[in-house]
Amino acid sequence: QVQLVESGGGSVQAGDSLRLSCAASRRTISWYTMGWFRQAPGMEREFVAGISWSASGGYYADSVKGRFTISRDHGKPMVYLQMNSLRPDDTAVYYCAARTWGVAAVLYMGAADYEYWGQGTQVTVSS
Repeated sequence: QVQLVESGGGSVQAGDSLRLSCAASRRTISWYTMGWFRQAPGMEREFVAGISWSASGGYYADSVKGRFTISRDHGKPMVYLQMNSLRPDDTAVYYCAARTWGVAAVLYMGAADYEYWGQGTQVTVSS
């Protein structure tokens, strides 16, 4: 069992930046594929960014490409999402997710691809 706890959400203005953090209860997440998803009111949960255990680079939804960066710290059981140039349509609850096994070259972009989820952190961007 893996517990994930997100932090770093808040209310900001359009154009601002936020850094979300995801802390895991087990150091073995260093070998897991990790992802960030978000869900706006009345919408489906959508993929935002993912990173493999090899951390060779992240992959992103088109809507955030060039603005968001996912990273991980292999020295700590942590994953981050740096969000720049935030827009009002980025407003959502953001969730950290973990997949306990995977192929580094495969892009896991579906919610069903992940086994463990955090409780979410709210991000609100006003214009």
